[in-house]
Amino acid sequence: MRRLFYIALVSFFLIGCFNTKSDNKMIDLSNMSISDIKEYAKDNKLKLQIVESYDDEIEKDKVISQSIKSGTIIKENDILTIEISLGKTPIALYKEHKVNELGKVPIMMYHGIKDVPSEETQYTGGNFDRDGYSRTSEAFRNDLEMYYQKGYRMVRLIDYMNGNIDTELGKSPIVLTFDDGNDNNFKVTGIDEDGNLIIDPNCAVGILEEYKKKYNDFNVTATFFLNSGLFGQPKYNKQIIKWLVDNGYDIGNHTKNHVNFKDVDEFRTQEEIAYMYELFDEIIPNKYVKVIALPYGSPGKKDHPNFPYILEGSSDGYSYKTEGTLQVGWTYEYSPYHKNFDKTFIKRIRAWDNNGEDHDIQMTFTNLEKSRYISDGDKDTIVVPDDSNVNVDIKDKKVIKY
Repeated sequence: MRRLFYIALVSFFLIGCFNTKSDNKMIDLSNMSISDIKEYAKDNKLKLQIVESYDDEIEKDKVISQSIKSGTIIKENDILTIEISLGKTPIALYKEHKVNELGKVPIMMYHGIKDVPSEETQYTGGNFDRDGYSRTSEAFRNDLEMYYQKGYRMVRLIDYMNGNIDTELGKSPIVLTFDDGNDNNFKVTGIDEDGNLIIDPNCAVGILEEYKKKYNDFNVTATFFLNSGLFGQPKYNKQIIKWLVDNGYDIGNHTKNHVNFKDVDEFRTQEEIAYMYELFDEIIPNKYVKVIALPYGSPGKKDHPNFPYILEGSSDGYSYKTEGTLQVGWTYEYSPYHKNFDKTFIKRIRAWDNNGEDHDIQMTFTNLEKSRYISDGDKDTIVVPDDSNVNVDIKDKKVIKY
């Protein structure tokens, strides 16, 4: 009798252990991360398969479905297929963000940045002169803050010109340019013990670097167009230029003497342009942009006799080819993917205040609300609600109409 009791007791424990293993049940994975799901599958000796698909309701990287339902008994080597969300379908995202990569792009034109409170000037808003070519440091900070809060993200001028725009989804590209090489664009106050330039925090670059730290996703950059005096600081000029190109900024041509192309012949035109290109070749070879900011916006039209020599020419044995020119601005420019875009004659916007009139900053950005370029976040595609104005000669990008 006692022997039979022990046999029954052992059998009970064996069956109990067997049943515990066979009763291992699948859990609900919907709130688990992908890494946690992988760990769960490993612990339970399941063969995990992950598939991905778009879902307009389930957020990215969350579980859409699991092949083994919660509560189902699982066994070693069972196949568990998990469907993970890639987020909303591209079309849904395009509609949500109103993507339009044929929208207009603001190319901002700045000159001087004066370290004076705006209220102490005798001019409108943040202007430091009647026509707003110079701006206070306070106003420049306000400009940058406004650009960021309105969803604009900076891109290099040369990238805009060549259609290499990788602005994040739902944001809009903006380009910053500075003419004349004023010392308040990059003001050096000294050299530190390591030989580095000490930059005035209230000059243009000082403020740009401040915003580079403030907003990591602002993609802070600008292009500086110089004359023969460079930045007006002979002791530091070359070091300034090298610092700029090493820190995400660009250098362009504004002619040797800020010449008005309406007033000179083709020989002087070529001399003025070639001088600056050759100077840049000496300081930063192959690291500057072959773009000219036209002094005074001259000659004002492409059919002027000097314009061909602005784009290509030679002087004293030095030959050059210019990739694009910038006008003195008043309005925004076409998308680089638009059939009417012409990088050899780009419009800019003067960064000035005039109570919402005469194409000042307020008027410009109010008008842009309905026509701005809004990115799809992919530099290899051109996403538009209407593709009738896409430049058909663009072959390296996929056009998506939604």
